[in-house]
Amino acid sequence: MFSSFFEALHAGRSLRVPTAAEALPGRASSAFPVGVHAISGLNLRPPFPEASRWLIAGMGCFWGAERRLWQQPGVRLTAAGYAGGSTPFPTYTEVCSGRTGHTEVVLVVYDPAQTSLDALLTVILEAHDPTAGMRQGNDVGTQYRSALYPPAEDLERCVARLADYGARLGARGLGPITTELRAGGPPDTFFYYAEPEHQQYLHKNPGGYCGLRGTGVRCAG
Repeated sequence: MFSSFFEALHAGRSLRVPTAAEALPGRASSAFPVGVHAISGLNLRPPFPEASRWLIAGMGCFWGAERRLWQQPGVRLTAAGYAGGSTPFPTYTEVCSGRTGHTEVVLVVYDPAQTSLDALLTVILEAHDPTAGMRQGNDVGTQYRSALYPPAEDLERCVARLADYGARLGARGLGPITTELRAGGPPDTFFYYAEPEHQQYLHKNPGGYCGLRGTGVRCAG
């Protein structure tokens, strides 16, 4: 017997990330254009503003995650996309099939003089449930898994922050952190832009769906 309606609804979907050999083949280049940020007007593709740093984060559905991040002080640019899988230049439909290995993510480009990696990690960790495995709330599937893909030089700091937050979650009776953490790469080599309609979706559709929910456990700054 399924414990919830949503588990029954998604019972036929694999909750295992496919191997590279099992993944869809994808394509050699993007199937759609990548334009400018609907709020800032900046190009979504690099080169980014001088002295910028970046981070790629998966927090479930990327619509609400992107809005939460573009609202943060010091964030210059955000973009919705796909990362962590094997299929090059996937489409939304392909990612939702569970056959690309990608999860929905947000690319965050920020000014280190106005904010910090730690400040952004606090927002990210508190805004979703990093213990949920292949789901966030009622959104079920490998494309909703929690993920952090920082530059290689920021990986050690992310490991430390996850360990600290994991202890805080455990003290409140939550399970272990399931966030996928590994060094990421720049756009078009690791991160693939989502379709134009998904970019800044909740700016364009203020009443649209946002499934972003945290655990209520605070993360030290």
